[in-house]
Amino acid sequence: MQEFERISKDFQREEVGVYGDLPNSTKALISLALVTTLGCPEDIASEIDFALQAGVAPAAIGEAVLQCTPYAGFPKVKKALKVVCDDLAARDMALALASNTVVTKDERREKGLAVQYRIFGRETIDANRKGAAADVKHIQDYLSDYCFGDFYTRGGMVLAERELLTFCIIAALGGCEPQLKAHIAGNLQIGNDRSVLLSALTWSIPYIGFPRSLNALKCIEEMTKE
Repeated sequence: MQEFERISKDFQREEVGVYGDLPNSTKALISLALVTTLGCPEDIASEIDFALQAGVAPAAIGEAVLQCTPYAGFPKVKKALKVVCDDLAARDMALALASNTVVTKDERREKGLAVQYRIFGRETIDANRKGAAADVKHIQDYLSDYCFGDFYTRGGMVLAERELLTFCIIAALGGCEPQLKAHIAGNLQIGNDRSVLLSALTWSIPYIGFPRSLNALKCIEEMTKE
């Protein structure tokens, strides 16, 4: 165990941790999203320590976990959120996640589509919706209403942060390269350039391992060459 601790800490602090220009606050958000996605609620308390030391607001800590929901699913996020809420409450930093909801049920699709247009372009999204077969059109609606309408519109983090987290979350899931490429393009569209993506991926390596990291790197290479 001591050898593991030494090797892993040295790698994260002395190699991965010094690559790129990501602020510690962004690294902390990524870490929170990754341990949630990977189903490791036991690691969340230490990541909260890191986030608070980096100046991350409690609301953003909760939002980093919530952003995983459309990708990692309910069970993992529910466990992670309980840890976050209990931990912050113990620090007298009670978390009121509902306060970051800024759209009504009637606005979900309109606002969600607006975010999709901004990230992926109106032409791409309209083509996806129009080209969907009749029996899968509901999936396109869910993407607009739920994934983007319910989550991307929330307060607590800016759009560029949410989209960068989504890139890291999908990279952590593995086997989702078409979606990963789409979100690489989305990140590039809203200003998270190649250097930002490489910095985020590098920070993710200790969490997700090399096979998934190399797959994500290949996707970055392909999309930035295009």
